[in-house]
Amino acid sequence: MTNSLAVRAEGLTKHYGTLTAVDGISVEVAEGEVYGILGPNGAGKTTFLRMLFGLVRPDAGVLEVFGRSWARDGTATLDGVSGFIESPRFYPYLSGRRNLQLLAGLDGGVPAARVAEVLDVVDLAGRAGEAVAGYSFGMRQRLGVAASLLRAPRLLVLDEPANGLDPAGIRDMRALVGRLAASGLTVLLSSHDMDEVEQICDNVTIMKQGSVAYHGTIAALRRQAPPPAHLLSTSDDRAAAALAAGRPQLAVTASEGRLAVRGTQAAVDFYVSTLVRAGVAVRSLTPGETPLEALFFLLTESGPEDPPGPAAAAVPAAAQGGRR
Repeated sequence: MTNSLAVRAEGLTKHYGTLTAVDGISVEVAEGEVYGILGPNGAGKTTFLRMLFGLVRPDAGVLEVFGRSWARDGTATLDGVSGFIESPRFYPYLSGRRNLQLLAGLDGGVPAARVAEVLDVVDLAGRAGEAVAGYSFGMRQRLGVAASLLRAPRLLVLDEPANGLDPAGIRDMRALVGRLAASGLTVLLSSHDMDEVEQICDNVTIMKQGSVAYHGTIAALRRQAPPPAHLLSTSDDRAAAALAAGRPQLAVTASEGRLAVRGTQAAVDFYVSTLVRAGVAVRSLTPGETPLEALFFLLTESGPEDPPGPAAAAVPAAAQGGRR
């Protein structure tokens, strides 16, 4: 990883009438890293990427890509940049290979060997001669990545690349992004899946209602995450909740007809043994949300009047942007 920036956004703002889609956010993506823009639907992730691609104009703020800006450099801003917003589209009656050949021609042409090369990178070489109509959704997503790689970019931008994929497709997409990052390519991706971002990103910006709720490394985010949750079902949930009272390292709350138990592993183990000794049968104890998922919901689901959690408070004011 280098110290130069692939993307620099400062005070970036976009309004649609009375709606503030992006509210003064600041983001820095270093060359050579995998950077995640995370948030629930409607948080402003796609609007931010649309501004990066020049599809919409910001109302305020600075946005630079490799030191270039749309106001100063026009379409040259996207030199060395490729990717897709939302899901990529192709001619369904043409083969994957033919679709890429047409796109390469529209983009000024690439060596014929490059089409075969990118199909191999995304593990579609064996299906390249088949019509895209017969591709699974995951295959079409990977074909979109292949199309983005035709111009040998320095920055690859992917808008929710694993959205809508089955578990096998999610696994394949994560592996593909990991291989691309290992080659030195800078990857900027958006997602609403904390697990996806945790496994492949170096740094992350979590957005909420157009503002920055967290900005920093995945490692720092893990340190601020609450204890993991377990879902507990017993023969007497009311008695089980009462037995948790007064235990400072344990929190037990009702959750969808069961009890959500949060605490250190030692505290949870002791609590379960206490239930058994008290004659409360433990019918199931299953992992619930991971610690990072719990923190993600805490950061993105609290109301605007709520005070910031410990993770949000840890973000330097200059990096947070958003509503003041």
